[in-house]
Amino acid sequence: MVNPADTAFVLFSAALVMLMLPGLALFYGGLVRTKNVLATLMQNFIILGLIGIQWVLIGYSLAFGPDLGGFIGSLDWFGLNGVGLEPFNDYSQTIPHQAFMIFQAMFAIITPALITGAWAERLKFSTYLVFTLLWATLVYDPIAHWVWGSGGWLKDLGALDFAGGTVVHINAGVAALVASLVVGRRQGYAKEAFIPHNLTMTILGAGLLWFGWFGFNAGSALASGSLATTAFVATHVATGAAALGWIITEWFVRGKPTSLGAASGALAGLVAITPAAGFVGPMSSIIIGALAGVLCYLAVLAKVKLGYDDALDVVGVHGVGGLWGALATGLFASTAVNPDGVNGLFFGNPAQLGIQALAVLVVMVYAGIVSWVILKVLDLVMGLRVTVEDEIAGLDLSEHQEAGYSL
Repeated sequence: MVNPADTAFVLFSAALVMLMLPGLALFYGGLVRTKNVLATLMQNFIILGLIGIQWVLIGYSLAFGPDLGGFIGSLDWFGLNGVGLEPFNDYSQTIPHQAFMIFQAMFAIITPALITGAWAERLKFSTYLVFTLLWATLVYDPIAHWVWGSGGWLKDLGALDFAGGTVVHINAGVAALVASLVVGRRQGYAKEAFIPHNLTMTILGAGLLWFGWFGFNAGSALASGSLATTAFVATHVATGAAALGWIITEWFVRGKPTSLGAASGALAGLVAITPAAGFVGPMSSIIIGALAGVLCYLAVLAKVKLGYDDALDVVGVHGVGGLWGALATGLFASTAVNPDGVNGLFFGNPAQLGIQALAVLVVMVYAGIVSWVILKVLDLVMGLRVTVEDEIAGLDLSEHQEAGYSL
């Protein structure tokens, strides 16, 4: 039976997740150079339409539709056929099926948007559109089915992912690493400084992401109640701990704490707590967040030594943060917090850590291989990068014939 309070909560949570797209656009947009700000915003904005339509036509059916061997959903729900206004008990007994569908749509939309930070300032817009459509269909939708879909094999195995550690962040982080390697470095990389053009924009974006993330995590309870409260509290305290962990580490290494470090640390905490939010208490959340801030900062530093050009640190923040969060779920999960969950290693169930590690490994391998194939095929068919001249001129002008600022 439809519960109006739960329905309102989930729909509002979906709107909060949608707001994360403009937040991400501002976060990324402030980090690029002036000549690429609109192109960066555009990639994050247009995906609301592109994947929003893909999700209604085939994405939702592939991710959550009737199971085919634990690997993928059938196309029985093509165009939302059979997805009506009554609850679908496999996913929720108190909200309309379409409310669950549109909430999950926002996850499907933001995940490929995260990848855009890896190839910032050099990818062709036309190739971006085709890659995003293919990646959502061939990578995101199957992995979402494995972990969250009724009959998904990782779900049946017992893998825990409350709101997207494997499905969203590890998935996008691995694709970002592959993309940065296949697309190649920006012109002038390691020879000239790439200075963020507007950190005030980035801080504003981080604030919107933090705000929207309450819908991301608390909304994944799919009901307005105690579990949503648990996830909300865990999300906030982990994020605060991660921001502090990042800037303290940065302070020690560089001698100065930075606003970009605080924003990046907060984002790392949001990422890390996502898979665990509905399974861990406040103290565990603080530990998860604080370590996420340290680990992700060190991962970003390692990028320079490893030499790959992940322009906006998608790998270091989302990939490493998601990896730590998924494994931490296997350490800190407690049935005292969520009776419908399971205990992790620190609460007497070491097997859960092994299950989490398997889920992480499988997602990394699948996302990495398929992302590589898609990029290689598109490079042959369409080309991945703009020309050297267009890259030097900036993507705002060369791809969109616009300018972000009139100075």
